Amino acid sequence: MDELSSLIVGISLMIIMFGMGLSLTISDFKRVVEEPKAILIGLLNQLVLLPIIGFTLVTLIEVPGEIAIGIMILAACPGGATSNIIAFLAKGDTALSVSLTAVASIVTIFTIPLIIGFSIAHFQSLEAQMELDSMKMIIQLLSIVVIPVMIGMLLRAKATRFAIKMEKTVHIISTVLFILITVGLIFKERANIIPYFKQAGIPTTLLNVISLSLGYLIARSFRLRKAQSISIAVESGVQNSGLAITIAIVTLQNTTYGIAAAIYTLIMYASAFFIIMYGRAQKRMA
Repeated sequence: MDELSSLIVGISLMIIMFGMGLSLTISDFKRVVEEPKAILIGLLNQLVLLPIIGFTLVTLIEVPGEIAIGIMILAACPGGATSNIIAFLAKGDTALSVSLTAVASIVTIFTIPLIIGFSIAHFQSLEAQMELDSMKMIIQLLSIVVIPVMIGMLLRAKATRFAIKMEKTVHIISTVLFILITVGLIFKERANIIPYFKQAGIPTTLLNVISLSLGYLIARSFRLRKAQSISIAVESGVQNSGLAITIAIVTLQNTTYGIAAAIYTLIMYASAFFIIMYGRAQKRMA
């Protein structure tokens, strides 16, 4: 994409992250201390297990290097505001979901460049990895992700009523922008979208299903409540695909890297329906 398109994508994600910041408070970060077991399990699933699953899948299933890198970018990203909504609708622990999103969004600023650098070196070449400016990527992620979130949180703290009223509008705008970004990416790559779907469809579907399932099963194996387990499953399987697309387009200047995230978005929302139905059924049975 050209510089104008990249700028639009970057600004769009900043608005999306600002909207997420409007829903966050300092107490969401305090839960790291108050509920360390649930937070730790959720973060390990999301930050460690998910990239391992992604790497295993693209290693076992032969896919082109650019698609493999796109899947790894996606696996490196945290959950987004969408995961909080899905956790709420699925009768999960919404506070835990929000807290995991908040903490992971900060931590991944530093883990994303490491995972992307490794992926480019492994699936393309060491020369390409050498050209990756990790510090520049961290600065871009801070500008696009952390700063808008902090501004949203500050507004929520200083003008709570206004922020709450504004939150719904910003979320609607965020959703529209995200849809437009995804549609724009698919349109840009329309000539290759069917081959890309054939190449990325299976690994992205497996990434979603496996991460959701393992997230829930691991949480339950550590005797977490069902509501907590549902939230951890959602945070493990519902990634911030908007961020993945933005990294591909804005930071790495390669739209092909974003195809896996665009396809994952469609799969993610389909699986979210089943998570919501399962969570609601469990709630009725309790």
